[in-house]
Amino acid sequence: MSRITAFMGATFLNFISEVGKMGVFLFNSFYMACLPPYKWKLTVRQIWFLGYMSLLVILMTGAFAGMVLALQAYYALKKFGAEALLGPAIALSLIREIGPVFTALMVTGRAGSSLAAEIGIMRITEQIDALTSMALNPFKYVIIPNFMAALIVFPLLTVIFDVIGIYGGYIVGVKILGINGGTYFYEMKNYVVMKDIMIGFYKSICFSIIITWICCYKGFFAGYGARGVSKATTEAVVLSSISVLLWDYIIGSFFIT
Repeated sequence: MSRITAFMGATFLNFISEVGKMGVFLFNSFYMACLPPYKWKLTVRQIWFLGYMSLLVILMTGAFAGMVLALQAYYALKKFGAEALLGPAIALSLIREIGPVFTALMVTGRAGSSLAAEIGIMRITEQIDALTSMALNPFKYVIIPNFMAALIVFPLLTVIFDVIGIYGGYIVGVKILGINGGTYFYEMKNYVVMKDIMIGFYKSICFSIIITWICCYKGFFAGYGARGVSKATTEAVVLSSISVLLWDYIIGSFFIT
C-alpha cells in the first residue's frame, strides 16, 4: 500500500512540476515577444512553413469535410422537411466548430510534429546551447517567430477551410442532391451572424497559441538521442490534439447560445 501511495504522490508531483514548467515557458514566450529586437525574417519564414505548406492539406480537408457534412445534414433535415436550411446548417457547423478544430488538428499533424522535431534536434545537437553561450536569447530565434507566425496563419487557414467547405457542401447539396442554389446561399444570410464568425476566430487564435506552446515546449526540452526527439514529437502531437478538443469544449460552453 505504501508503494502505491508513493507512486501516486510522485506522479502527482511530476505532473505539477511539468505544468509549472509549461506555465513559465508560456510566460517567457509572451514576455520576450514584447521586447525588441523583432525577428521579422524568421517570422515570415515560419508563416511560409506553417501556412503556405499546410494550404493543400487544408483545401482537401475543407472540401471533403463540407461534402460529407452536406450528405449527413441533408439526410437529417429531410426527415423534418427542412432541406432548404442545408446551407446555414453547413455554414454554422463549419464556422463555429468544424473549421477551427479541423484546421488546428491538420496543422498539428503536418507542421506541429515537424516543429517539435526540429526544435528537439536543435536541442540535442546543442544549437540552442550555442545561442545561449553567445549571449543570444534562444526564445527570440527559436520560439517567438513560431508564435507570431501561428497567430497570423491559423485564422487565415480557418477562413480558407470554411469557404472551401461551404462550396464543397454546395457541390453536393445543389449539384447532386438538387437543392436550389439561391436558397442554399440566401438562407445563410438569415442565420449566420457576426457572433458565429467571431466564435470561430476566437477558437483559431486560442488553438494557435496552444499548439505552438505545446509543440515548442516539447521540442525545447526534448531528451537526448533519437528516442528523446521521437518521444517529444509524439507527446507534442497527442497533447496538442487533446488540448484542442478540450479547449474547444470550454470555449463552446461559453457561447452555447
